[in-house]
Amino acid sequence: MSLPQEKVTANTARPLLVPSQNIPKPPDTMRKIIFRSFMKNKLAVAGAVFLIIVIGAAIFAPLLAPFDPSHQSLLDKLAKPGKKYLLGADTLGRDTLSRLLYGARVSLMVGFLSVAGSIFIGTLVGSIAGYYGGFIDAILMRFVDVVISFPSLFLLITLVTIFQPSLTTLIMVFALFGWTGTARLVRGEFLTLRTREFVLAAKTMGIRSSRIIFSHILPNAMGPIIVSATLGVGGVILGESALSYLGLGVQPPTPSWGNMLQDAQNFNILITSWWYPLFPGLLILLTVLAFNFVGDGLRDAFDPRMKE
Repeated sequence: MSLPQEKVTANTARPLLVPSQNIPKPPDTMRKIIFRSFMKNKLAVAGAVFLIIVIGAAIFAPLLAPFDPSHQSLLDKLAKPGKKYLLGADTLGRDTLSRLLYGARVSLMVGFLSVAGSIFIGTLVGSIAGYYGGFIDAILMRFVDVVISFPSLFLLITLVTIFQPSLTTLIMVFALFGWTGTARLVRGEFLTLRTREFVLAAKTMGIRSSRIIFSHILPNAMGPIIVSATLGVGGVILGESALSYLGLGVQPPTPSWGNMLQDAQNFNILITSWWYPLFPGLLILLTVLAFNFVGDGLRDAFDPRMKE
């Protein structure tokens, strides 16, 4: 007895099932590879978590701060950590915790804005020098050598003194004199990438040099630039703290981690009120370490030799 024609047709038209294990997995994207490599570095992950907490605390400082950071209470001068002041009070009776939260805003702002300016200048100079080479490269790199030859701390102190200490002055000085390392790094990347096939193909098609630089080569050089920026923020925060400690940085009553350490120059305060300089100094140390750990983790993640 023969089967009905419609059932035979239905059976013959049924697609063959391929076992799922035979289907090749799509290759991992570069983002996944970098993220997986970064997550393997425990110190980098811990640094990233700490930075997220610090940045979040700075953003929500008005909600988290128990007191106005400028409020003075001479009766509570150098009060010990307790129920009223969780981290104690300073020499003018101002709450240390509140000033730390608002000081994080200032210190991070100086760090991020200064590094953004220096990365922009360094990337522009380095990309032009590395792409064109020859005479242009020689002129720009000699200018970089001249800027590097100046003693950085002495130069920063001189310029800040001339233009009066302020938040804007600090950002401009760090941005204008912190780009040389990025310029050299970007130049090296461009010298390598400009001979690749995709760049030669773009030149053959008649694409403008500016478009080749910023649309073709620069995206492939972003890894080292990101690493340089991450490491640079920690260095700027440390530099701002040093200048503020010397009285040449952010000026009171605006709180920053650096100027909170100014009173620590008094030996009596260090002995009798150790908690006052301890907390801002500890935050500076941990934040700079966190940026360095994240920068090291990103450097390993972007390094082709570290990828699986």
